[in-house]
Amino acid sequence: MPTRCELCCEIMIAILLPPVGVCFRHGCCTVEFLICLLLTFLGYIPGIIYALYAIIFVDRDQFFDEYRRPLYYAHTNPYN
Repeated sequence: MPTRCELCCEIMIAILLPPVGVCFRHGCCTVEFLICLLLTFLGYIPGIIYALYAIIFVDRDQFFDEYRRPLYYAHTNPYN
C-alpha cells in the first residue's frame, strides 16, 4: 500500500500526464496502461478519469496471485 505522499504525487502526475501516472503504479506493459493511453488519445478528460480510477481503486497486489503472475516469475524457484 502506498503512502499518502506517493499517492498524492501519483495523482498530480496522473492529472498532468495520465499514462505516466498509471505507468508509475502498474507498469508500462499492462492493460491499465494501454487503456489509459488509448483513452488519453481519444480525449484528455477520459484519460484523466481512468488514470485516477486505476491509481486509487485498482489494487495491483490483489490480482497478483499464483495463476496470474508473469511468465518470467513462474519459472523461478522461491526456495533458492
